[in-house]
Amino acid sequence: MKLLITGGAGFIGTNLIARLNELGGFKVTVLDNESLGRRASIADYGVRFIAGDIRNIDDLRGAIRGQDTIVHLAADTRVMDSIENPQHNFETNVVGTFQLLQVAREFGVERIVNASTGGAIIGEAEPPVHEEMVARPLAPYGASKLAVEGYLSAFAGSYEMNTVSLRFSNVYGPFSYHKGSVVAHFMKCIMAGEPLVVYGDGSQVRDFLFSVDLADALAAIVATDARGVYQLGSGRPTTVNELIDLIRKVAAGVEFTVKYEDARPGEVHATWCDVTQARRDLAYDPQTSLQDGLARTWRWFQANWRP
Repeated sequence: MKLLITGGAGFIGTNLIARLNELGGFKVTVLDNESLGRRASIADYGVRFIAGDIRNIDDLRGAIRGQDTIVHLAADTRVMDSIENPQHNFETNVVGTFQLLQVAREFGVERIVNASTGGAIIGEAEPPVHEEMVARPLAPYGASKLAVEGYLSAFAGSYEMNTVSLRFSNVYGPFSYHKGSVVAHFMKCIMAGEPLVVYGDGSQVRDFLFSVDLADALAAIVATDARGVYQLGSGRPTTVNELIDLIRKVAAGVEFTVKYEDARPGEVHATWCDVTQARRDLAYDPQTSLQDGLARTWRWFQANWRP
């Protein structure tokens, strides 16, 4: 299979490429502007690398021509950044994805696997969140991903594209150099000797999914014709305070402090997902416990992190 991965030098892309390399049978091209990804992370896997941006039509044409399938990971993913600069978030996520769809249609690419988001799209709602819930995003990031899902659905309906949007929960794990979500941020703070800052009282609830489990799922989904929208998470709720307690266990012997500050607008207080549909349709079955995944992530940061 000739497979293009946009944003493939980033956190999730690197984990996915490692898994595809183990499986074999894929000729992988990566399109990445290296704003967050590291080309060196995938240098040993024999992928074709194109330095480019999904906002640039010529870059897209050079990457998409001749591909069978696109895994679309490239995005501006940080909630707080999207609040500070909604235009950049819109141009990257919505305009960039629309252009990708147009070029994919131009070259006859029929299969697109899109990375979406769960809690940020749904907004503040009684968890667990699931695919049939009405979306009420609280921040521009969630709104942009909702728009992207809408365009994928429209291109599937109008142009017979096979599209699927996968709503990831909070993904953590190795290669999260520039990941801004809570696990990577906390571990980088610990490595730098800085306090962990919690916005709120720590009762916020999230669903944490280990990157290797997600890579297994993505590799399997690429080989299917799954369509529509699926929630992908652990299916288990964890508070931020519980997360900190587990990090203390896996980072045994390393002292750190925790500071609590006022909650920030635009962030959902509690979200975790129901993965029943993915289990039923995709044989989705994440195996890694949060403690084991945190331990593996902590070991990776100890071995690889440089400020």
